[in-house]
Amino acid sequence: MSDENAKCSIASRPISDFRLSIITLLGVSAFLGITPFAVMRYLQGNLLAGLVDTTILLGICSALVYAWVTGDTRRSGVVVASVACGGAVVVGIVVGEPGLFWLYPCLVTTFFLVNPRIAVALNIASVIALMVHGGAFRSDVQMWSFASTAFVVSACAYVFAHRNHDQRERLEHLATIDPLTGIKNRRSMDQELDLAAANAERTGLPYALVMLDIDHFKKINDEHGHGVGDGVLTDLVALLKQNTRKSDQLFRYGGEEFVLLLPGVDGIGLKAVMNNLQQVLRKYMKHPGGSVTASFGVALLEHGESVDSWLARADAALYEAKEAGRDRVVFADAQRTPELAAETA
Repeated sequence: MSDENAKCSIASRPISDFRLSIITLLGVSAFLGITPFAVMRYLQGNLLAGLVDTTILLGICSALVYAWVTGDTRRSGVVVASVACGGAVVVGIVVGEPGLFWLYPCLVTTFFLVNPRIAVALNIASVIALMVHGGAFRSDVQMWSFASTAFVVSACAYVFAHRNHDQRERLEHLATIDPLTGIKNRRSMDQELDLAAANAERTGLPYALVMLDIDHFKKINDEHGHGVGDGVLTDLVALLKQNTRKSDQLFRYGGEEFVLLLPGVDGIGLKAVMNNLQQVLRKYMKHPGGSVTASFGVALLEHGESVDSWLARADAALYEAKEAGRDRVVFADAQRTPELAAETA
């Protein structure tokens, strides 16, 4: 991945990772909101309250840095939620009644940082801790009023966070899944190929990329209608999924063109896989006008090769297969590895 792409990826992470955006927002808010109070309390000579504020700020900022560096927002979320709630309780105990207000934003953000069970446990523990100590309340009426409002805030936050989670899952599904075939789309493919390339560099595991295109698909649509064409696409996907491994990934690249990512295969094994897929499609793919065939372009990922180059070589091999008469497999690296000679019909 180029430096420019890496920078774009880093810049877009808060947009694509909701929990990271919450952690980042809370970290920035903590820095802007807590720092002035910490400075003020040090200037006033209230060292204990100043140390509490400083500890909370350092805890949240450390978790924020950890989340950005490692990408582990789950653990970071637990740390931020725990530090925020625990810190709010300590502030309430040390400062008294004014410190109670710090707990309310914590009661809301916990549901966006951790799973609901942990969030409920943190919120209940925070409120009970303040009630048991009791020093922040002027009367029992105020204490129970605080507990009631904390419960209402937590309940509303839970409902909102739950609905938000469902909506984000639906949007993610729509953004990454092809609605007709039910397989991953090109956006998902880009992400998975980046991961595959990184894993290949790290482990040396071979990866093969297959681009396949249904032969004369436009003719099928024109002569038999788009409904029949859609059926051919779904039948193709079903056959490919039945005849590939769980570790293999299939993507719809666009129209009648698909991409198959095959980890851990190369050489003669890859040739056997492609021959099998070609024979399966020849045997079982049908439409009202007769049999359906496909053309294949195959490229093995080379050491240090970019994803764009990898895709381009597979696409060039597919173009060669179609130019040579269709219904055949062409290996992009046939010149480098003669045993992967182009397979013809």
